[in-house]
Amino acid sequence: MSDTSHASPLDRHKAPDGLSDRIALGIVKFMRVFADAFFSKRYGHRAVVLETVAAVPGMVGGLLQHLKSLRHIREDEGWIRELLDEAENERMHLMTFINIAKPSLFERALIMGGQAVFFNTYFFLYLFAPKTAHRVVGYLEEEAVASYTGYLAQVDNGTVENVPAPRIAIDYWHLAPDARLRDVIIAVRADEAKHRDVNHGFADVLAAGAPKRQVAAGRALD
Repeated sequence: MSDTSHASPLDRHKAPDGLSDRIALGIVKFMRVFADAFFSKRYGHRAVVLETVAAVPGMVGGLLQHLKSLRHIREDEGWIRELLDEAENERMHLMTFINIAKPSLFERALIMGGQAVFFNTYFFLYLFAPKTAHRVVGYLEEEAVASYTGYLAQVDNGTVENVPAPRIAIDYWHLAPDARLRDVIIAVRADEAKHRDVNHGFADVLAAGAPKRQVAAGRALD
């Protein structure tokens, strides 16, 4: 029912508990079919499209939580800031990998279409089923961690050149001036692991019907 307690922080998987969790996992697996079909192991280009999609949920969730806080005239207990910070973080991932992968016109068109579809779908999912929406993001981030692990393996075995890190990444993550692509991937993967844990934590809180608690240090507090 819960995630594997002995898994490493990077490999942690939340086992689905109930129908809504299975639906969330199914949605993410369905999305992965398209990612595999278009990009296979071209992880740099895959990252560009992934981060375009990944930057949507935090903004949508932050917006709807903001409106809910106004309607109910009560504190949000840190959820809005956490979600908006997530959206900004994912946007910086995208800005970084655009400098590395140099997406083609076709990939840019795919990004625009994918964002339009995903934004509207996720908006209504969050509006009517926020727990499932957060679980979708948790599973999406699990896939992101796995994808960046595969990307890192390609850099380590020489399939992908370990190019210098873009200046935007060095400034954002405070990397060493001589940082390389490998350092960027490790930083991004750590971010994705945090977002995974936060969103699974949000879903768990909503599933329990418990009061919201602030999320910090990459995990939901009970």
